[in-house]
Amino acid sequence: MNIKETLQQTLAELIQSVYQIYDVTLEIQENKTDFEGDFTIVTFPLVKYLKKSPDQIGMELGGAFTAQSDFIQDFNVVKGFLNLTIKDTFFLKNLKTSSENLNTITPKNETVMVEFSSPNTNKPLHLGHIRNNLLGYSVSQILQEAGYDVIKTQIINDRGIHICKSMVAWQKFGNGATPQSMNRKGDKLVGEYYVAFDQHYKTQISELIASGMDEETAKKQAPLMKEAQKMLLEWEKGNDEVKNLWNEMNAWVYEGFNQTYQRLGVNFDQVQHESETYLLGKNIIQEGLLKNVFYRKDDGSVWIDLTEEGLDHKLLLRADGTSVYMTQDLGTAVQRFAENDIQKLIYTVGNEQDYHFQVLFLILKKLGYSWAEHLYHLSYGMVELPAGKMKSREGTVVDADDLMQEMYLTAKEKAQELGKLDQLSDAEKETSYETVGLGALKYFILKVDPRKKMLFNPAESIDFNGNTGPFIQYTYARIQSLLSKAEFSAENTFPEEYPLNAFEKELIMQLSNYREVIEKAAATLSPAQVANYVYDVVKSYNSFYQNNPILNQDNISVKTMRLNLSHATGLVIKKSLSLLGIGTVDRM
Repeated sequence: MNIKETLQQTLAELIQSVYQIYDVTLEIQENKTDFEGDFTIVTFPLVKYLKKSPDQIGMELGGAFTAQSDFIQDFNVVKGFLNLTIKDTFFLKNLKTSSENLNTITPKNETVMVEFSSPNTNKPLHLGHIRNNLLGYSVSQILQEAGYDVIKTQIINDRGIHICKSMVAWQKFGNGATPQSMNRKGDKLVGEYYVAFDQHYKTQISELIASGMDEETAKKQAPLMKEAQKMLLEWEKGNDEVKNLWNEMNAWVYEGFNQTYQRLGVNFDQVQHESETYLLGKNIIQEGLLKNVFYRKDDGSVWIDLTEEGLDHKLLLRADGTSVYMTQDLGTAVQRFAENDIQKLIYTVGNEQDYHFQVLFLILKKLGYSWAEHLYHLSYGMVELPAGKMKSREGTVVDADDLMQEMYLTAKEKAQELGKLDQLSDAEKETSYETVGLGALKYFILKVDPRKKMLFNPAESIDFNGNTGPFIQYTYARIQSLLSKAEFSAENTFPEEYPLNAFEKELIMQLSNYREVIEKAAATLSPAQVANYVYDVVKSYNSFYQNNPILNQDNISVKTMRLNLSHATGLVIKKSLSLLGIGTVDRM
């Protein structure tokens, strides 16, 4: 337990033993006032139970704290607020324990599957995918740090009309182009034909409308769309020529995706493909019909009535017997629980799919799957740019590769302006540019609560001041430089007796909060908890650093203590950033 948690537990025990009250929790705050004391307890909630003044309750609790615990130095009561001063020995003991336990993980003995990324093979990854991947990967890392076993998975949408659009456009306009012949990443090449399809399709629609056809009919009768639909039917029949082209173009895309994933620093334990799972849900449809959970209309289509739950009627199987996305997701969920010993399944998907997952989870509960209670939609807000929303079909997306390269180049430019890496080798410089540039991108995205829509500003993200990745990485590098100059050897030991000042106490309290923050981040599935925690650690360290001489400190025991405290801070910063998928460098 950290210092605050120990206080909270002791306080609860005191309220029970002194007042025989069992259902009241008093708030404990770190003392930010001018009054003496490290923590403040708000006593007012006890007034209605005890019919005593807040000051009297504060004095009684302060006395009980002093008498029954060995870590209270002193206390005072100001206007009903009980201020506690904690003994330095308790801070030091807590720092030692939290440092020793930094790499100790208590197993939860539960396995959680986290789905993220899940792209379409008709276009490259873009900024929206970056937020999805960073969230899913970071949540996976945080859950592991909290003691869960984690399976990272994705299901690739590799079939359907959108894939056929790229294929038709390549046949008509590609002239046999390959990633090698065009010197293009495969996912980008295929994405260009998806955009080309849309451009030519719109032209055909306009021509048909000009000839007197109404817009809806024109959309259906446009030759390109008819060709794409015919190709989809041929794919489902297993036409060799279509399947061969499909395999070839998807292979181009997968190679491109893997390059993007590698640079972004994410990976997967399992990969599923929609082409292999899209038929899975059909048996579940029959099961639901037998249980009268679903109903069949006269045209043969299958539906579920969710109006009693405040929703609507949902299509599960078309009249021609083909499945819809909901059918596939039902089958995939059942398969995942059948093939893996998992206790929870988390879907990392944007909030435009909130309704879809509400329906999916409800259907699985109605079908009687007990694990349906342990499904969770990690719903996140869209990422927008100063210019507005992105549109894939129009080719107005921010490409993930281009964005990562822009962040790398910006970091390189700033580093060269500062001139602080001149002594490094070219390889070391390149590592620094990449680590800082991508760290800026990742931190800017992950510091925002997942549920909120966000505006991404590349220039703002790479600022070396404020709540940014480079600012945190710079503090880590400063610590490494300090330890190097001091020729410090990692002892990570702390004295039992040492007169702590306010800056040292504040930093120790922040460091001791690490495990509590991890548990909260795991419970809320929010990397923002970790991002903002490490920023708070860095702010506390910089205040400590600016107000406490270290290298020119004459007192050896004080110097050693502050070096060890700096070393402990560096470890927490590095570990916290790693949970966000962010690296560190020793020089910036």
